[in-house]
Amino acid sequence: MGVEPENTLRSFVAAQQAGLDLIELDLHLSKDGVLVVMHDAEVDRTTDGAGPIAEKTLAELRALDAGRGERVPVFEEVLDAVQAPLQAEIKDVAAARALAEVMLARDLVSRVEVSSFHDEAIAEIARLVPGVRTALVASRYGTDVVDRATAVGATTLCLNIRRITLEVVEQARKADLRIIGWVVNTQDHLRLVRALQLDGATTDYPEIKRTGRFTA
Repeated sequence: MGVEPENTLRSFVAAQQAGLDLIELDLHLSKDGVLVVMHDAEVDRTTDGAGPIAEKTLAELRALDAGRGERVPVFEEVLDAVQAPLQAEIKDVAAARALAEVMLARDLVSRVEVSSFHDEAIAEIARLVPGVRTALVASRYGTDVVDRATAVGATTLCLNIRRITLEVVEQARKADLRIIGWVVNTQDHLRLVRALQLDGATTDYPEIKRTGRFTA
């Protein structure tokens, strides 16, 4: 998030207090198999550490400073810290399986939507968690992204706003897919969201909610 250290409890609480409709977070597995919240596969950019998340235990990750003294959060901590609906982005099939265990144990189907760039991860979470809502994320794409989403049972497309076209939007509407644009941090991109009548947008800046409906 643009005003707090990203993917920290501090940022999620701030997003909830700003009244955003949905909070997006990113999940990776630690070396010892715990779902931790961080965008990158490596800790270098957002902490004072270095190296891949997958090569660090939870204890090693918790010892890092994720910004302003914040620790790298565990997924279940976020569930307890905020009450807002969540969109959890998973990076691979292994994370899908770990997330499925938490969702089933805590009955999160109505609260957590699962997203991913990876078709196989979406298919796996759908297989493991009956009724889960899923979203296929795409950065570089054409109208084929609509077929990919329907093939894995996704109900939403999260699309790079810089590459979105009317043709893609029309094809998605024909397939009854919701469309979320990311990342919408400027008024020009906000105007595009409105012109194309998208269902929502992801932003780094909660204050932009004054002019639209957003996730953070």
